Formats: sequence, structure tokens, C-alpha cells
Amino acid sequence: MRGAFTGALGARAGLFEAAHTGTLFLDEIGDLPLHAQVKLLRALQEGEIKRVGADDTRKVDVRVVSATNVALADRVRDGSFRSDLYYRLNVIAIDLPPLREREGDLVLLAAHFLAKYAARAGRLAPTLSPDARVHLARYPWPGNVRELEHAMERAIVLASGSTVEPHDLPPEIAPRTSSVRSLGGLGVPDDVFTLPYGEAKRIAGRAFDEQYVREVLQRAEGNVSAAAKHAGLDRSNFRRVVRKVGPVRKAG
Repeated sequence: MRGAFTGALGARAGLFEAAHTGTLFLDEIGDLPLHAQVKLLRALQEGEIKRVGADDTRKVDVRVVSATNVALADRVRDGSFRSDLYYRLNVIAIDLPPLREREGDLVLLAAHFLAKYAARAGRLAPTLSPDARVHLARYPWPGNVRELEHAMERAIVLASGSTVEPHDLPPEIAPRTSSVRSLGGLGVPDDVFTLPYGEAKRIAGRAFDEQYVREVLQRAEGNVSAAAKHAGLDRSNFRRVVRKVGPVRKAG
């Protein structure tokens, strides 16, 4: 409210009031201080808020979506997060797996971020080279999607051609000492045989899928139906494989 504190020159709606009949997204809810948790709980339970400096309350109808990267149940046990607020928020929980477990999303997200930062730089978006994709697929992504976004932003700055190569990626993702070994024409990291069987097979399998799709589409001159027939797959299953490997560069 006007005059509630120094610099409050006029009344304005807070976030809950502005989101009335809509949705309010609260990110990193696990970091909310205890004194603010009390106010949030009241807003959720009573559907009421009070402007700073006001005497009366206002009714609000707001759907709240919150997100956290910490285990709130652990925060409840150590006393840093209120149990009543936890149960009030935890009506419908959506567990989003880490990026390393979402292989199908990795290339799509990378392409999205490349396009985003290429547009800002006023250039055409490069594609990921097969070798770069191999390194992205084998990296554990401890920073999840944010780390991927930063890696693609860096790639836009460093990539000089139409493709992103391993040397355009951060060194922790594509170590400069690693090399690529050719297995039947497939580019896989030289140290793939030091990995557990399941992970090594996944990396080699992805390289095969990409190479196969590229070659089949080239032979079919880009005709998806003809390529699917050559592959012995129906069109929908072949397109599923194409989506899995992401944008495919033409050979040569």
C-alpha cells in the first residue's frame, strides 16, 4: 500500500493478486524462508492475502505450481521446511527425471537452445555433428537442462561452421584428450570400451541409428516413405527412429 515503507509511492498488486484466476509458478520452493512459508501457507489454505501496509484481506483464486531440486521430505525432517506447507503443496507431484535419463529429449533440447542463441547472434543455427552427439549422450549432466543450455550458448560462440564439433563443447563434456574410434564407420569415443556394457551399447546404438537414418534417407533422396520401405519399417515406426536421432545432416 502507499506509504507502507520508504519508497512505496502507490498501491500495486502483489504476485498472488496479479495471478488471480490464473496460475502462479513458484520456483525453488525449497529455499523459501520459514517466515515466508507461514504467509504462503495462509494464502493457500484460506485463499486470502493481505497487501503490505493494509488492514483488510483480499480473496484470491490462484492455482499454484511449485518446483524444487531438493528433497522436500528431507527438509521437513531437518526442520527447514514446514510439514503442513509440504502436504498442502504436494497434492499432485510430477517427478521430472534428470536429463541423463531422458535420452530422447537431449538432442531436441540441444537443437532448441542452438536455435535460440543463434537467433540472438543473428546467424543460422548449426547442427550437432555425430561426434558431438556422442559426447552429449555419454555425459551425465549433473547440471541438467541449465547446463545443456549453457553448453549450447557456448557452442554458438565458438562454432565457426554449420556444425557444432566436440571442440566447441565445454572440456568436461568433450575432453580434449579423447579421440573417436571408427567401428564399422560409426564414430564413437575411443574410451567407449571402458564404460559399463549398457552405457557403451547405448552410445554405439545411437551412433548406428543416426548413421543408418542418414544413409537410408540419402539413398531415398529424402523421401521418408521410400526410406521406410527400404528399412523394412512402416512409415510411423521409421519416423519414430528419425525423431529419436534428431535432425540428420546430409552426408557430404
